[in-house]
Amino acid sequence: MTLYRAPSTTTLSRRSFTRTALALVVSASALAATSVAMAQDAYPDKPVEFIVPWSPGGGSDTLMRLVANHAESQLGQPIPVINMPGVSGTTGLKELSRRDADGYTIGQVHEGLMVAHHTGLTPLNYDDFEPVAGVTQSPQYLTAPADAPYTTFEEFVEYAKANPGEVRFGVTLGGVPHIHAAMMEEAEDLQFRYVGFEGTGSRIRALVGGHIDAAIGDISSSGEFVKNGDLRFLAVGSEERQPEAPDVPTFAELGHPELKLNIIRGILAPKGTPEERIDTLAEAFEAMSQDEAFAQAVHNAGASVVFEGPEAFAEYLETSNATIERLSGKLAR
Repeated sequence: MTLYRAPSTTTLSRRSFTRTALALVVSASALAATSVAMAQDAYPDKPVEFIVPWSPGGGSDTLMRLVANHAESQLGQPIPVINMPGVSGTTGLKELSRRDADGYTIGQVHEGLMVAHHTGLTPLNYDDFEPVAGVTQSPQYLTAPADAPYTTFEEFVEYAKANPGEVRFGVTLGGVPHIHAAMMEEAEDLQFRYVGFEGTGSRIRALVGGHIDAAIGDISSSGEFVKNGDLRFLAVGSEERQPEAPDVPTFAELGHPELKLNIIRGILAPKGTPEERIDTLAEAFEAMSQDEAFAQAVHNAGASVVFEGPEAFAEYLETSNATIERLSGKLAR
């Protein structure tokens, strides 16, 4: 016969302690998981740095400061702009690629990154980052000094043909202005002498100073100089004439519908940034794009508002990349 032996008081105490300890562990784990989830839901809980890979004063800097200022209220955190110019806009993007993929650093991009990639200036390309949103678009103008010996596009072409290789054309070497100028060369069988500048601002200042003969400009960087009588717009690369410069003909009007000169500026994040944080950023930029004050400020800067979310912006970058890859061989001389 087996006799029942009641557990000792010590044994009961040990069992009770074990159950209590296990309950505490489970509670602590649940609390930790809740804290992590709350921390994720609280994003962003500190400023999001915004790398603009161009010099102050140019089109990208002007527009991206508007973006940063107006998106802060939508995101709930400051978005300090950090200018990191150099190597045709690739120095700042190289730094962006090195930053932690935590959603606390973003960077500005336009078609220039793909041009720089396909001309060998950088191994980085659009697909080395996470697309966040496209936010603005800017028609580009063929711009000349007001005292140049040409006052129209036709006269400019005639002068360039009479002086092959003599027209000093300011561009960002390996950048979008370079490929836009090369498109003009191809369209009219011209030959320019390229002079490189880091960003639109320095290029336009050189044009005003008479150090170059022509350049690609936009309203934000060149409009005031045109109003002041220092510069003149000869043609614009948009599909229609722009309200800011209604007397300037489009290249299409001048017989060159293939000369579509436009820049879409957008936002990237480091590769591997969590999707939910990309979505949070994109939602803030989308809300910003619907703000009438933002739209007016962008319009005053000579651009217009667009919004393309992560998927749509990725598709645009992919399509642009294919076009630029095809044309980039014209820059290798």
